[in-house]
Formats: sequence, structure tokens, C-alpha cells
Amino acid sequence: MAKDITYEMLCAEYEAVYRYLFSLCRNREDAEDITQEVFLRAMRAKDGFASESSLYTWLCAIGKNLWLNRCRAAGREVQDGDGVIGDLASDGGSLEDALCEKDTAMGIHRVLHGLDEPYKEVFSLRVFGQLAFSDIARIFGKTESWARVTYHRAKNRIVDEMKKEGLL
Repeated sequence: MAKDITYEMLCAEYEAVYRYLFSLCRNREDAEDITQEVFLRAMRAKDGFASESSLYTWLCAIGKNLWLNRCRAAGREVQDGDGVIGDLASDGGSLEDALCEKDTAMGIHRVLHGLDEPYKEVFSLRVFGQLAFSDIARIFGKTESWARVTYHRAKNRIVDEMKKEGLL
């Protein structure tokens, strides 16, 4: 079911989306540029918004995709400065090291892509968006404990699947 999005609704999300993108970019100018592009695209595509997720989540997904495209175009590696990806490896190796190898990185992303919701989104918001569990809980309208449990279940599923595929 589509939901009518107003200019005011978008404006109300601007600061939160900017903060999310700044956490990804770690650069004020890039975060500002991408945030502007997010809202331009959102205004153009607002009729296509289905209220299956929150407006904030939809805007952050647009922003994350724009950021990832920008990183790819610049030939930059996407890094997890919080060490959350590194926490996934249970055998002493680091997924950060594994992400440097293109084949392994593709395997990790393939496993992540195959996760069911909300595991995929919670994991992505935590690892790539570097959001606090309290912020993730707010996005989903759940408790912080729910966000923590969902993240850890997603992490365990990814590790299990990666072991099956021989990536860990």
C-alpha cells in the first residue's frame, strides 16, 4: 500500500538521514552531497514508496546505495571502522581481511543478500550503517533487546553459511 509523502515529512527526516550517511562516509562534504541526492531522488520517486518500511529506512537505503556506488566508482574499499565485521570471524581470522579478496567479499555479500528480513536489514544497519542498537530499535519500533538479539542471530547465520561455503 503506497503512502503519500509530503515535503514536510521528508524534511523531518533530513538530519537523521544526514547523520546516518555521515557515519558511512566519515566526511562532511560527501555526506552533505549524498544527502542532497537522496532527497532529490526521494522527491522524484515518492509515488513509488510503499509503506512496507519506514520513511527513514527507505531514505537510508537510497543513501546507502548512493554511497556504495560512489565508493565503487572511486575504487575505494568499503570498511567497517567499528570492527563489527571483524567480530564475525570466530576462527581468529578477520572478515575485514576476507573483504579485501574480491571472491571472498562477493561470497560474504551473497550470504548477506540471502538472509531473510529483518535479519538482513538489522545486520546492514549495524555493520554498514554503524547504528547503535537503540537507533535500530527505534527504526523498527521494537526494543533495544530485540535489535541486539536479531543482530546476533543474523551474525550467527552469516557465519554458519560462510563456513558451509568454505569462506571461513
